[in-house]
Amino acid sequence: MADISQETIDGLRARLAEVEGYLHIDERRVDVKRLEEQSADPSLWSDADVAREVMAQLSAAKSDVAAIDAATAKLDDAAAALELGQEMGDEDLLAEAAATVAALEDDLAELELSSWFTDDLDHGDAIVTVTPGQGGLEAQDWCEMLFRMYLRYSDRRGWTVDVNDCPAGEVIGIDRATFTVHGKNAYGMLRAEGGVHRLVRISPTDAQKRRQTTFAGVEVLPVLPDDVEVEIDPKDLRIDVYHATGHGGQGVNTTDSAVRITHLPTGTVVTCQNERSQLQNKAFAMKILRSRLYEQELERRAAELDELRGPKRAIGFGNQIRSYVLYPYQLVKDLRTGVETGNVESVLDDGDLDKFVVGYHRWVTGGEDEQ
Repeated sequence: MADISQETIDGLRARLAEVEGYLHIDERRVDVKRLEEQSADPSLWSDADVAREVMAQLSAAKSDVAAIDAATAKLDDAAAALELGQEMGDEDLLAEAAATVAALEDDLAELELSSWFTDDLDHGDAIVTVTPGQGGLEAQDWCEMLFRMYLRYSDRRGWTVDVNDCPAGEVIGIDRATFTVHGKNAYGMLRAEGGVHRLVRISPTDAQKRRQTTFAGVEVLPVLPDDVEVEIDPKDLRIDVYHATGHGGQGVNTTDSAVRITHLPTGTVVTCQNERSQLQNKAFAMKILRSRLYEQELERRAAELDELRGPKRAIGFGNQIRSYVLYPYQLVKDLRTGVETGNVESVLDDGDLDKFVVGYHRWVTGGEDEQ
């Protein structure tokens, strides 16, 4: 059992006060009251889009307030258990206080992370694309390993995932994966993953069991709200329809419903094939295209800010943000932050990425430049 003291409680109370300030909780309480009154007005529901936006804002405000209230209650419980336990010499109460403090520290870490996200897009959904790089066919296997890692990470955080495009590789793995992650702070969190990921292991396809180094690239884009304008001239688009292939079991189409959209002025290509109809695939592809063109416009206007992803680099040696070594030793290490773990299985198989994601955002907010 970790020893705690009144200084521990005071320190947590100071951290909680800082988070309340960052999240503007007093203003959020006012927002909750205002939005509840607005949602109770029958005229609101005459416009479904406006009503949906109001309810989304209300849900987010309530969530922030509830999180702070729960943390405050937990802190008060820990303080009371510590005081009473020390007065009575009750080890059970002291153990209860220590356990509550440990849980509260996790809660505060999550709240502090949320407070670092200052862009509205950070709090929304994300579009993630994983692409094989150097390493031949095995890069496609590495691409699938990363794809599954992100699916498990999303599940751990309670996010939901729509797989937009995931065609099978030529021999093993997948040719690429594009998927949309829905959940609180999904884009803000997953921004940490954008870049080149390097895998070192014994080749599973080499009869001589030689060590192989493989690369895959991860792109993370925000899902743009409808009120963000991105001008796309239909005459600038070439839309091709083809036969869907790849993973998906019963959900894979057997008709020519897969869609490829090419934005001719920029050469940007987007594909989507995992929905059941051509119209659905086209709608998802257009959503991804809007996000990519929005990102390109931001980079054109202010390349030095590089807000949505790092500079474009080859998916190969010298450009990786994180290394995953399975042989001759086991280690996952983020080369930007220095965060590492020897428990490779927990990362790749269980999606235990929080230490890397939180470490990245703490590193960025500490004044360092993103790579």
